[in-house]
Amino acid sequence: MSLTDVDPRYPVGRFAAPATISPNERSGAIATLAELPEELRNAVDGLSSAQLGTPYREGGWTLRQVVHHVADSHMNAVVRIKLSLTEDWPTVKPYDEAAWAKLHDVAAPVEWSLELVESLHARWVMLLQSLDDHQWKRGCNHPQNGPTTVELATLTYAWHSRHHLAHITHLRAKENW
Repeated sequence: MSLTDVDPRYPVGRFAAPATISPNERSGAIATLAELPEELRNAVDGLSSAQLGTPYREGGWTLRQVVHHVADSHMNAVVRIKLSLTEDWPTVKPYDEAAWAKLHDVAAPVEWSLELVESLHARWVMLLQSLDDHQWKRGCNHPQNGPTTVELATLTYAWHSRHHLAHITHLRAKENW
């Protein structure tokens, strides 16, 4: 499949929740989360400010916004997982991702979010590696997306990691940067 055959909105495809989740799938998702900080850093390495200011697709976020979004989104994910592990099916608060991507801090250097993702993912992976079978089945209720377990959230955010990484890497390949 060539780059022109890839849907730029969903370069790795849409997330599809499996009917059941095996321990191997959980381990694979944890590995993806562990690898993301280095892969994200490598994906933006050497890009100029102008390149970071380029949308990954027409009407899409800039690469800078994508990096900051990953940090924002994954901070929310970790909080939701911790709430799921410490409360009985809490209702979590959604947030307006598009509005967050327009806030002034989107002009911050991507390095700030790269450092945040590195530290956050180290702790997140450490937490996930410690869970027992019962803890994987705990969860939360999202007002828009419904109930989700810790294990499904982990697979979802592993996909989210690959999804946004591909936004950057596909644009780099397309533009030959």
